Amino acid sequence: MDDNPYVTIVLPCYNEQDHVIQEIERISAAMDSSGYSYELLAIDDHSADQTLARLHEAAPSFPNMKVVAFHRNGGSGTVRRIGSQEARGEIVVWTDADMTYPNERIPELVQILEKDPSIDQVVGARTSEQGTHKMLRVPAKWFIRKVAEKLAGQEIPDLNSGLRAFRKSVAKPYLRLLPPGFSCVTTITLAFLSNQHDVYYLPIGYSKRAGTSKFSFVSDAYRYILQVLRMIMYFNPLKVLMPPALSLIGIAITKGLVWDMIRHPFYLAQNTVMMFTTGLIIGSLALLADLIVRSRGD
Repeated sequence: MDDNPYVTIVLPCYNEQDHVIQEIERISAAMDSSGYSYELLAIDDHSADQTLARLHEAAPSFPNMKVVAFHRNGGSGTVRRIGSQEARGEIVVWTDADMTYPNERIPELVQILEKDPSIDQVVGARTSEQGTHKMLRVPAKWFIRKVAEKLAGQEIPDLNSGLRAFRKSVAKPYLRLLPPGFSCVTTITLAFLSNQHDVYYLPIGYSKRAGTSKFSFVSDAYRYILQVLRMIMYFNPLKVLMPPALSLIGIAITKGLVWDMIRHPFYLAQNTVMMFTTGLIIGSLALLADLIVRSRGD
């Protein structure tokens, strides 16, 4: 293994015994022919099948692969966070071992970063949806993506793609923010966008998953939208809190002048006063939160 690899590929492996070696072969073949020096961190997230055994058996055949075994299941976000923190490469690549992403195109993502220093992250933007619960996932993901676009202030073709490459030096301050689950990919996207780091979206195909999906529609969709709000609150709380604050104040003033004063001159209804006061409180919290963010220094 190269002592100073240019690229580190973080590959979470959880119950992927039937196809994990095929995926490693595909990644290794692409990287070997690319000319980039690299390391492949195959991290077993305490699989319940023979995934770890298969990785250890195959390790001698892949000199650039390092097998890491977790003693408990930490989630894909934990795997990606620890893998990125331990990465020795300047460029870190995230992908999955379930045969869905075109991992033969990883060198293409790295090349974009290498050729354009102004780009800090390249995301494989999927052009199709092949996941489970497709009828529910598509509208839910569209809604969450639109919320994220509104809050981030820019277009996001794919908010939660698992295939991406980024500069480790840029991502390092944000790795501690990664949650343990699938929403880690959403987090790293919003962290870059909220801090004005350029993100490039490369259209990619998306294949049907091999094996059983670990995605739970209800719980994971809830975590996705919660994480979107959390990240925007972390970097730009005014975008989350000020719209409802101004809306409540505006409604209260309009109701007070147009409705309350006509029905009962010089008298404001109790709900009008409550809306106005609530708007002021939320607005004050928004300004205080923004002050904290700007004084935080990260």
